[in-house]
Amino acid sequence: MKAIETQMLRGAHVSLAAEMTGPADGPPILFLHGGGQTRQSWRKALAEAGRRGFRAISVDLRGHGDSDWSPDGSYSLSIFADDLRAVLAQLDRPPVLVGASLGGIIGMIVAGADADAIRALVLVDISATINVEGAKEVIAFMQAGSEGFASIAEAANAVSAYLPHRDKPQSIQGLAKNLRQRGERWYWHWDPAFMTMDMDTNEQAEGSAVLETAARSLTIPTLLIRGGRSRIVTKEGARAFMEMVPHADYVHIDGAHHMVAGDANDAFNDAVFRFADRQVERSAQADG
Repeated sequence: MKAIETQMLRGAHVSLAAEMTGPADGPPILFLHGGGQTRQSWRKALAEAGRRGFRAISVDLRGHGDSDWSPDGSYSLSIFADDLRAVLAQLDRPPVLVGASLGGIIGMIVAGADADAIRALVLVDISATINVEGAKEVIAFMQAGSEGFASIAEAANAVSAYLPHRDKPQSIQGLAKNLRQRGERWYWHWDPAFMTMDMDTNEQAEGSAVLETAARSLTIPTLLIRGGRSRIVTKEGARAFMEMVPHADYVHIDGAHHMVAGDANDAFNDAVFRFADRQVERSAQADG
């Protein structure tokens, strides 16, 4: 297994924690996690990318993991997009961006506005049309832990109750990477202010039109991966996205829920790297 390096990258006036692996001169692939998660969500995919010769990078979004929290407690889509643009400016070439949920939304917004910023985009169970009821379930789970947990085991039980389809891990110590102890209680490793995330004035006025505008503006190679049992992206939502982005590829992974990489890692990796390898080959042919 390739060694994993930890670095701090520049965001938009904040520092962002990142892990990197793979050859320094390999084609870059950037992983962005979903809201309430951390870069640890991508450990298996990151390692696989490095093994395949990619320069693999996984970043904690602002307010998450080991990245800085917003000084003013503001977490808008525009601010997250500015952070991504700052990260992209530090890479030697545009990456394939793999974004889950919030990470995918940010990637879609940036790629829709600047086709040269990102080589190709993989949207992991997120599209321009989000199922409201499914989103409420995710938010309810995140809010339920706002008072913290008495132990890591209690947090693990909360996760198991939220994800009953997954087998309980033999060890709960891995979960500690997503928690921080304050006093005698354990809290999820993200800024509580993130739960009050507000869109800026224009985004509030346009609502879901922001995502639809971004989707319709996509011209780069795009792959939508949907968990077959997702409550966030419905079949109708996936179909609508493919109509908005007719050049996009689509992969449906049976049995997976919203957290596709965690539910079906092998199938997820197969889909991502088959797509990413194709982009590298196309780039090599164009350069040749």
